[in-house]
Amino acid sequence: MKNAFVSTLLLALLAFSASAQLDRSQQPQPGPAPVIRLGEFESFTMDNGLRVIVVENDKVPVVSFQMTLDIDPVMEGDAKGFVDLGGALLREGTASRSKAEIDEQIDFIGASLSTFSTGLFGSSLSRHTETLLELMSDILLHPSFPEEELQRLVTQNISALATVRSDANAMARNVATAVTYGPEHPYGEITTEESLRQVDIGRIQDYYKTYFRPNVAYMVVVGDITAERARQLLERYFSAWEPAEVPRHTYPTPQPPPGRRVAFAERAGAIQSVVTVTYPVKLSPGHPDAIKASVMNTILGGSFTSRLMQNLREDKGYTYGARSGLSTDRLVGRFTAGTEVRNSVTDSTLVEIFSEMQRLIEEPIAAEDLQMIKNYMTGTFARSLESPRTMAGFALNIARYNLPEDYYATYLEKLNDVSPEDIREVAATYLKPDNAVIVVAGNRDEVVDQLVRFSATGEVELFDAFGRPVVQEAVAMEAGMTAQGVIDRYIRAIGGRERLEGVRDMSQEMSMAVMGQQATIKTYQMTPGLLLAETLMGGMSLSKQLFDGTKLVVTSPVGRQEFTEGPVVEQARMQAVMFPELKYGEMGVTARLMGAETLDGESVYRLELTNPDGNKSYDYYSMETGLKIRSMGDQASASFGNYTEVQGIKMPFKMTQEAGGQVIETTVVEVRINSGLERSFFTVD
Repeated sequence: MKNAFVSTLLLALLAFSASAQLDRSQQPQPGPAPVIRLGEFESFTMDNGLRVIVVENDKVPVVSFQMTLDIDPVMEGDAKGFVDLGGALLREGTASRSKAEIDEQIDFIGASLSTFSTGLFGSSLSRHTETLLELMSDILLHPSFPEEELQRLVTQNISALATVRSDANAMARNVATAVTYGPEHPYGEITTEESLRQVDIGRIQDYYKTYFRPNVAYMVVVGDITAERARQLLERYFSAWEPAEVPRHTYPTPQPPPGRRVAFAERAGAIQSVVTVTYPVKLSPGHPDAIKASVMNTILGGSFTSRLMQNLREDKGYTYGARSGLSTDRLVGRFTAGTEVRNSVTDSTLVEIFSEMQRLIEEPIAAEDLQMIKNYMTGTFARSLESPRTMAGFALNIARYNLPEDYYATYLEKLNDVSPEDIREVAATYLKPDNAVIVVAGNRDEVVDQLVRFSATGEVELFDAFGRPVVQEAVAMEAGMTAQGVIDRYIRAIGGRERLEGVRDMSQEMSMAVMGQQATIKTYQMTPGLLLAETLMGGMSLSKQLFDGTKLVVTSPVGRQEFTEGPVVEQARMQAVMFPELKYGEMGVTARLMGAETLDGESVYRLELTNPDGNKSYDYYSMETGLKIRSMGDQASASFGNYTEVQGIKMPFKMTQEAGGQVIETTVVEVRINSGLERSFFTVD
């Protein structure tokens, strides 16, 4: 007992002594970079030229196969989208199997199998390896490219594109892509509805026959399998894959603009701007500057503690997040920095982004700040090594880009050697605040004037949602036209004020597709401001809203809720009005004529509507017919068509609504006017 006490006392004294000698005013010096021992991999080349990389890992009884084509991108022209659709179509049927049979066999063995424009991937339990490979080889070597499946994919993709016009982030991505790379480079092509309609089986088959060849392909095998076993199986299932000469392509290298260029895409009604600063960069994988440039970008905007985050989020409170990226690519890399901010600080945000870029060029980073970033990147790299697929990716990159064999094994050493002066040098090389493309998607009326001062030419270039230049054609307004004049024309076009004011009640039944199922919406309105709206599916009520002029009751699968005040009540109050244009004054809505322009090839008047709560939306009225054809707000937009007369009143029988990344097509089935609804019909229980 005494000896134990003495030992404890000695340990305490030693700890105290060590603590007393430690100078806590000095930050500890970083130790040497950790030694990385990467997993083993084996590689071999089959007789047909297929290069194989095998990473054995028997800890889990799973094996995966990924085939990747090492080819140049191709220009798709007026059929942009056929390459990706062709990749997806690979899985949709073979000479001996239908899509349903492929799905059934994959599900039966609990595997996953996906195809894409430059290859395919499959994974399963190791005991099902041969079944998986037989399926993969059939898909790869004998695709049938069924016409009906192509049309289904085209329709799905066109439907997905419909949301782009109301998604400022998607708009900004498209415009940034188009202006960064240009129309002469495959990276600058944008998929549109028009290009998808040009896709045909012939183009897809030609692409497959030309580029899907084993002599330009890698097969990466990861999991519970030996290299010898992998060789045997791949020879059995893929030796019949015939090699052929594959064309290579060269393209002009995109260059940063000589001065700042400003590109804008309009998202009418938006209360925030999506801001992107971008330009092409000549930085290939494995370049001597690649690791240094990656550290520099992490400092600028590559982590939650980056300078852009600290400036725009923590200091200014402009945004929830701001990021930057600096990508490497065999053809051309790219720098991007971006965020989403409220309209009023769009210009201030750009000032701060450029300021942070310039600061990295001019001021050396403090050694301790740099060390923190390197520690973060070391941890991120180390965590990535927990996945066997990381090693497979490393091996593939070494082979594809002719990197040194020890490129990844010495990564942390090279990372640890990055100095403050290195950061300033790569910042001066790869950050170009004066030669950037500024892309903004948002509210034209509130933002465009802020952007003029950033343009080297003094011009703001306008683009549509798909990165196509917008040619502003002068549209002459009728002399003396006002906002009220546009509204009066609309009222006359749909039936006239007297007829509209004579409507006491109105009932509508509409159909729409929701998540692949057909739903029915029934709405009932009655003066003064009563509303009942119910959504049904399969005859069962999904939700019901009842507004009696004072109280709103919402019934849904989560229960019943009652509201007597707040935004939802005000929204219900406005929805209860049958022809709101008649009562903008009573509703507290102000209308302002913003001018005349073209919309989808049609000359229109554009009205800005401001609700009592300050929220704005925009309505577009045909100059030819006087009818309203589109309405756009911050969260959603809607298009109106197929106006049909009911008891002397024209109403849109087709509506396309875009909200929350979804497009909902609604068709009016029946409209009943003055059918004798009673006020008791709207009584809240």
